[in-house]
Amino acid sequence: MNLPGNGIRTPTRIRSRVRTAAALALLPLLALTACGSGGGAAAVAGAQVPSAPADDPVAGVRPVDSVAALLPAEVRKAGTLRVGSSVGAPPAAYYPNGQDRPPAGQDIDIAEAVAKVLGVKLERQEASFETILPALGSGKYDFGTGNFGVTAERLKTIDFVTYINDGQGFAVKTGNTTLTTQVSDLTQLCGLTIGTGAGTTFEKTLTAQKGVCAAAGKKPYEVKVFSETGAVTTALQQGRIDVVMSTINGLRHQAAQPAAQTAFLGEYHRLDVGFAFKKGSPLTPALQAAVNELIRNGTYARILKKWGTTASAIDTSQINPVEHP
Repeated sequence: MNLPGNGIRTPTRIRSRVRTAAALALLPLLALTACGSGGGAAAVAGAQVPSAPADDPVAGVRPVDSVAALLPAEVRKAGTLRVGSSVGAPPAAYYPNGQDRPPAGQDIDIAEAVAKVLGVKLERQEASFETILPALGSGKYDFGTGNFGVTAERLKTIDFVTYINDGQGFAVKTGNTTLTTQVSDLTQLCGLTIGTGAGTTFEKTLTAQKGVCAAAGKKPYEVKVFSETGAVTTALQQGRIDVVMSTINGLRHQAAQPAAQTAFLGEYHRLDVGFAFKKGSPLTPALQAAVNELIRNGTYARILKKWGTTASAIDTSQINPVEHP
């Protein structure tokens, strides 16, 4: 779950393209031009970037010495954690006050609250979604955030500390009559064109199951992969794709904005979502304990209420849970 980012580019272009993609992802009707694989797109006007809720549940979070003691000594001494952060769309992470101002969102708040419990500062480095997990092994980041879903494949090379339960869902343009019910079987998509993000669990699921239509004697579905979140929603509005596969919370939030003109078709597959670490990272016990402290003291519930994601709450954080069936 996974908000797509950009490919390999120079650092300056990465920052520029990531911010452009995030702005476009906020609502598909922003007065901007979307750029994605396939070239240019039309600008559509009339919507405003949603402002961030005023509540600040993170402000009152204080360090907890017993939890901070779980950090490696060198991290406690440095007093910082480097986080690779993918910024895409609300409610997870987006730019409510312009691309030159700090991002906001559920993932931002939870990561900041965890850092406060641990008594460290976050050194946030914005990066494209598909570049974060590979960079963990090199030590570029201590951990990554980007609505990363826990899958059996990822668990082979990545450690996770869970903080929410999200998953995969579908959405169509308002008024669509081809697909009107919840997708419970991918054969319902046969003959349609599906848009999704590069490097995501959505792309992997659709690619792995592409033979289901032929097996059912139906026309295969087509998958169009975009490296920018905004390009997916623009393609939906322009009729170049029939349906979008993305995060449950993201699609539900988008459909709640009248200007978005999208209809959420419901959940397809639930996935735990977590902070991502290189395999064998000594940081996971400390971050797990920090998330559980936020759950215990009520901060976690306030953050989810702020962003409208209470239905995705978890009872306790886990390290490397098995993928949901």
